[in-house]
Amino acid sequence: MGFFSDLKDDLSQAVNELMPEENMDDMSLETMRGRQDNAQAVDMYSADLSQMLDQVEDVQKHDVAPEPVHKNNPPQAAHAPHTEHAAKPKAEEKREDTQPQQARKSVDEVAILTETTLINGNIATEGGLEVRGSIVGNVETLGKLNITGTIQGNSQAAEIYAEGAKISGELRSQGTIKIGTSTVIVGNIYANSAVIAGAIKGDIDVKGPVILDSSAIVMGDIKSKSVQINNGAAIEGVVSQCYAEVNPTAFFEDLKKI
Repeated sequence: MGFFSDLKDDLSQAVNELMPEENMDDMSLETMRGRQDNAQAVDMYSADLSQMLDQVEDVQKHDVAPEPVHKNNPPQAAHAPHTEHAAKPKAEEKREDTQPQQARKSVDEVAILTETTLINGNIATEGGLEVRGSIVGNVETLGKLNITGTIQGNSQAAEIYAEGAKISGELRSQGTIKIGTSTVIVGNIYANSAVIAGAIKGDIDVKGPVILDSSAIVMGDIKSKSVQINNGAAIEGVVSQCYAEVNPTAFFEDLKKI
């Protein structure tokens, strides 16, 4: 505040110096008029400046900083209050893994289901399984499946061997299926090769060879690459070597053209 008071005092002193007390007789009328014009101009400027200083002092009393005045730059519109940017869209969810899962590998472990055990539900294992008891449900193993008990459900394994078993459901294998004597199966069989010595009521679909032992009983159609039927085997159904390299139907169709 002292700065503005001193400025007002200096301005008043400057005005007084413009009008010194001189001998009126020594000054010409033109000089007196010029000094009077200057004095009036200084008085007007001093009044305006004094008013501005008073306004500045009032503003400072209220702790409000005056806005700077720029002669060359016109006043700009007040900036709008800062607002936060719109929320960015959520990051895209991770894509689901569309690549095929790695093939599961079988292990050397073998689970044994004892004779007195009854399981009501599905079973899946990466190892082998030996079923001596009873299962009511589907069975899936990556290893070998040995069945001497009872299964009511579909079974799938790398290899299947049944001896004295009672099975109601289809059997699927990417390898070999062996059906021993005293085994009764009610269901279809799908495999790459098969050896049958028991009784089967269902169709047999094998990409490779099928061997029917002398004790085999089959009630159903057989599709395979080749069929070996030992003396004594009983078959009721159609036997087709549809997977053989030679197609009998195509062979005779060609003969008709000759």
